[in-house]
Amino acid sequence: MSDSSRRARTLRRFAVPTVVAASAVMLASCAGGDADASDAAGEQELTVLLISSHEGASDLLAERYEAETGVRINPVIVPYDEIGNTLALDQQSGANTIDVAAPWYVSIGDLADSGSIQDLTDWIASDPAADEDDFIPSIYDPYTLVEDRRYGLPFDGDTHVLFYNTEILQRNGFDAPPATWDEYVEQSRVITENEGADGVYGNVIFGQKSPLILGASFANRLAGFGGAFVDDAGAPVINSPEAVAAAQSLADALESAYPTPTETAFGEGNSAWYAGNAAFIENWTDLGVGSQINPDSTVADGWGVTLLPVGGENTQARASLVAGFTWVIAAHTDKTELARDFIQWAASSEINEELLVADPQTGIDPNRISSLESEAYGQAYPDLQRVNRATLDGALAWPTGKNATQAAEVLTDELAKLVAGEVTAQEALDAAQAEWEELLG
Repeated sequence: MSDSSRRARTLRRFAVPTVVAASAVMLASCAGGDADASDAAGEQELTVLLISSHEGASDLLAERYEAETGVRINPVIVPYDEIGNTLALDQQSGANTIDVAAPWYVSIGDLADSGSIQDLTDWIASDPAADEDDFIPSIYDPYTLVEDRRYGLPFDGDTHVLFYNTEILQRNGFDAPPATWDEYVEQSRVITENEGADGVYGNVIFGQKSPLILGASFANRLAGFGGAFVDDAGAPVINSPEAVAAAQSLADALESAYPTPTETAFGEGNSAWYAGNAAFIENWTDLGVGSQINPDSTVADGWGVTLLPVGGENTQARASLVAGFTWVIAAHTDKTELARDFIQWAASSEINEELLVADPQTGIDPNRISSLESEAYGQAYPDLQRVNRATLDGALAWPTGKNATQAAEVLTDELAKLVAGEVTAQEALDAAQAEWEELLG
């Protein structure tokens, strides 16, 4: 079914006489009574749970969807590390105020196990408009699949790449960004030694204790050293030689990092980058959009981007699926048909492409082959398009089954001890391995 045919179908099914402006609401205001009153008045609406960094995207989606269908989208915005628990509590408590959500992909196994989200396997397989073959393969399964059942559609691709400040590198005698993690540590050391007294540092390390922050910094190196979280059978291998080398490389980079790594998340890190105070930052590809158009950016046209470095015996660069968010449908919504239409639309190539190049930026990365390879994205951000193609050749994904969320927290706790200098890389990962074997089997 074409996009235009599906839009027409939606308009016929959900058309209303009055278009109501989309607005953000508090979770408590989305109770069933309000929804019933809205339905009685002939209006249709969906309450959609999103993280704070997707607020810009939610504004665009709400405006566009209402304009096309007459359906109002009520976004509920929560911090990135609270979305899974918020959805689960809403469904398990019987409040049932949420219709659609976009949680971190690692949590979908736990959300499915707790009965908080719908199994969408049969619907996705039976509806050609889902266009499954167009989703980036290395993203599609990790973001949606749990034990051979699909629970959602990809929303935000969210891979990390390495950004570098071209002027800082030139000032310090480097002709190219690092190709290996050893080179990254060395270049960072030189730059910090030369310019640290002036507030310019070799790198930004995301070291705040969160799986999406500190866990991401480790995962980037794990991908580069050719390691994995689990083996092909799903058994944990988090203390493999490659993983230990990755953790040690992270520890080695701390000395030349922007102060203070343990307090640095993407907000602090992005601010340092935009101010021109760091040579390197590992970040989501949409940082390149912000580097050019963010009002706070001083690095427009003074930055470059490349694939994550490699390490050890590995010579093949690999993308790291650091965050990543998936459209899911709440288990107990009474608006399943409308929710399906919305997430299919929101996960479409057309909408993903629009989100990629929007100004102001939306923080969204490619989820589909066609939007990744689109002319609009290539013309606006050719370097970002180039590095995002790494996801086409495989990527490192976190585990997503039952207890995966807890396993990610366990790993982050142990990495935090490493960053604090309390344990060695081997000790940190041996402890994580022992707990992972209990959690993941």
